[in-house]
Amino acid sequence: IHILIMGTYAQNLKQDEEHVFKSRFPAVTVPDDMTLPQFVLQNAELYADKVAFVEAVTGKQITYSDVVRGTMRFGKALRSLGLSKGQVVIVVLPNVAEYAIVALGIMTAGGVFSGANPSSHVSEIKKQVEAAKAKLIVTNGPNYEKVKGLGIPVIIQGEEVIEGAMNWNKLLEAADRAGTSPHNKDVHQNDLCALPFSSGTTGLSKGVMLTHRNLVANLCSTLFSVRPEMVGQVTTLGLIPFFHIYGITGICCATLRNKGKVVVMERFELRTFMNALITQEVTFAPIVPPIILQLVKNPIVEEFDLSMLKLRAIMSAAAPLAPELLNAFENKFPGVQVQEAYGLTEHSCITLTLVDPETVSSPSKKNSVGYILPNLEVKFINPETGQSLPMNTPGEICVRSQCVMQGYYNNEEETARTIDDKGWLHTGDIGFIDDEGDVFIVDRIKELIKYKGFQVAPAELEAILLTHPSIEDVAVVPLPNEEAGEIPGASVVMAPGAKESEEDVMNYVASNVAHYKKVRVVQFVDTIPKSPSGKIMRRLIKDKMIEEMRAKLSNSKLNPMLK
Repeated sequence: IHILIMGTYAQNLKQDEEHVFKSRFPAVTVPDDMTLPQFVLQNAELYADKVAFVEAVTGKQITYSDVVRGTMRFGKALRSLGLSKGQVVIVVLPNVAEYAIVALGIMTAGGVFSGANPSSHVSEIKKQVEAAKAKLIVTNGPNYEKVKGLGIPVIIQGEEVIEGAMNWNKLLEAADRAGTSPHNKDVHQNDLCALPFSSGTTGLSKGVMLTHRNLVANLCSTLFSVRPEMVGQVTTLGLIPFFHIYGITGICCATLRNKGKVVVMERFELRTFMNALITQEVTFAPIVPPIILQLVKNPIVEEFDLSMLKLRAIMSAAAPLAPELLNAFENKFPGVQVQEAYGLTEHSCITLTLVDPETVSSPSKKNSVGYILPNLEVKFINPETGQSLPMNTPGEICVRSQCVMQGYYNNEEETARTIDDKGWLHTGDIGFIDDEGDVFIVDRIKELIKYKGFQVAPAELEAILLTHPSIEDVAVVPLPNEEAGEIPGASVVMAPGAKESEEDVMNYVASNVAHYKKVRVVQFVDTIPKSPSGKIMRRLIKDKMIEEMRAKLSNSKLNPMLK
């Protein structure tokens, strides 16, 4: 019997190994003696006068020498304030030219950068501050009201002087006079440098622990196809929020490493966007599907001479692109490559991506999220059995590499559920790999709603709704919407005799969350269908809500919004 068991185990192991997929590209070397700031600012002195960041609206510019000097000065200031290795600094800022200086300064001082959405409700920022055990907040004048009562010191980035907060310029000037070193000499690659908050593969927001090694390794993998002659040549659009892991690493750090220029935009407005693309000669624009929809359908685009564009590629990574939208974009913007990518915060960002067509003999297929990057292993498993699956068979995507997070902060249970004992990160997304090595995303196990590229966790909205005295039960599901991709819809069971309207319920949520988390459709029902184990049957609820909305809107001009 013992021999039989051993034999079966060996067969299973062999079978498992057969279904582990690696990159078609050779492995890349990851330096093991550099922190993230050292890695991205390496050789910056050779580009001292080159513009690193320019704000699309104000025209404010920051050169590479400004970035290096600013990073060192802010690192010094933080150390003078007593920031210790491993302590978290929360950054509540919109996209501004100095954002990377703030983040890299925190890391240089040995601190941990944690970006927060400036449009968050004060209660959400408070949760992040408490969950991260943050020691300090960096924000600006307009957002000071949200953070002033949180009980930790606040630095105001910018010129503004606010009573009760530390002023950026005064702080840096004081640091110049102090003899403190900007570098914490005790910081090594395996130390934490970032704690972005992600809804993870399930529900509520969790701090994702990322080390210098994680992020340096991810940049080495994602930038492997950059040839020497491309260094200094790329102008990237910085519209994706910098508080998001892709904004700070995939846009800011990747562009700094390649000595390109980032065109910084605080918010999307179509004319400003088009103007920035043309006047700043943007070559690479990471954007979300709703913006691609605007570029294809909005007549404002016709006001601009598209022949003036220097755009070589756009990247979409927040949600799958509808094939019709992809075709319409390619017809309107011939010569602009559409790159669809796939990534998650738990994997230090980008995991799979299309590659520059000049680097490979066969570019990725339409609607695939590209090839497996160098240094990564990927497998697709049956979520029920854990068995790895062959090519062309959809399964849960699992990835293993040096980019996998250290875990969720102070949440061992959720970490163990996400990373198994062999080091595989279970993404919660369903996909498959074809014969040529292209990966396709089919569906996601996780229930997150992607509203205009923002993640909205149904569990969070359900928890808020259940605090309403008239609500007995609730389920929040994603509803398709042409403009936003998905919107949160709530199926609500009201208490007998309740007088509140659907609009009252929506307003109740709106008063407690950021704008992108608002519930945008409410339907009153008698019961919430659940499985025998008590799990909400979301697919059933979603289908029923869509059916009812279609019936209501059948004679309305809003009908095309649902598909």
